[in-house]
Amino acid sequence: MTTNAASSTVDVTTARALIESNSDVLVVDVRTPAEFETAHINGAINLPLDQVDAHLRQIVADAGGTMLLICQSGNRATQAQKKLCEAGLPGTAVLSGGMNSWVASGAPVVRGRQKWSLERQVRLVAGGIVLTSIVADLWLPGARYVGAFVGAGLVFAAVSDTCAMGMLLARLPYNRGRADAAEAMACIARPARARN
Repeated sequence: MTTNAASSTVDVTTARALIESNSDVLVVDVRTPAEFETAHINGAINLPLDQVDAHLRQIVADAGGTMLLICQSGNRATQAQKKLCEAGLPGTAVLSGGMNSWVASGAPVVRGRQKWSLERQVRLVAGGIVLTSIVADLWLPGARYVGAFVGAGLVFAAVSDTCAMGMLLARLPYNRGRADAAEAMACIARPARARN
């Protein structure tokens, strides 16, 4: 684990040891409910990144112990950690590589109905728009500029480490699922030994 509280990360081996040895560790998965349903760490709670903003003050006031933040690749968990640290919550760590590294290491997961990850959805939509705009340009001159706009958006997303398309896709009913922010907030406020 790195020592800077604002940028603390842990690898899978360290995360597993932390979870197994410390009952006060709260595993918070900030992915969409659909991604969480597909596969998650046993005992994790689902609090999507957009809900972190909505409940930031309550999280900071109620959280105790160490909070391990997880997403698909580590990007959204890092964003959540930054918001929590700026709001005054120490003791957070991000799983380096997210669920991708957790699954790749063979660590146990709870599997549900399989859905596409948000990153995969972004690739599909962005690629589809670019392909459609290039084909449409054969009949509608200038349509290729839509593809150029999407390409520029992807470059901006990489440089700024944000993704507007991903944030929009996360709001679709397909990705909303059964996230219960009230239940997640109750788990954050409750001592770890009382959690299921």
